[in-house]
Amino acid sequence: MPASLCGTWDIISNVNLEGYMIALGNPCLRKVALKLKLRKVIEQKGDQYIIKTSSTFRNYTVPFRVGQEFPEFTKGDCRCFLDCSLVAWEGNKLVCEQTGEKKNRGWAHWIEEDKLHLELYCEGEVCKQIFKKKVNE
Repeated sequence: MPASLCGTWDIISNVNLEGYMIALGNPCLRKVALKLKLRKVIEQKGDQYIIKTSSTFRNYTVPFRVGQEFPEFTKGDCRCFLDCSLVAWEGNKLVCEQTGEKKNRGWAHWIEEDKLHLELYCEGEVCKQIFKKKVNE
């Protein structure tokens, strides 16, 4: 069984966010995004996961069930709607494949040692982020 992803996580490392944002087609937001300090809150309620990502600029919540396709709507940036997303466990990684306007797009979350790792990928660009669990958790 994979390690629990649940908890509150603060970003400590962010590699190639700019390349990823360019691949998404977000030139208007990439300079702002590079300066943000992200916090993730991951919850599990029964078979539903809820991933909340917050910053001083924008908050984003993604509720989903593993193995069930779901429409994903984003607002506040150049993207409007992804046809569907599908999240599945691949070994110890929670992996999301997103279909829609961009090819080879998605993300993967996993725990390594005591850190939460996130890879975001789109059209050949990969952004690698590492988060540390909030101290009082």
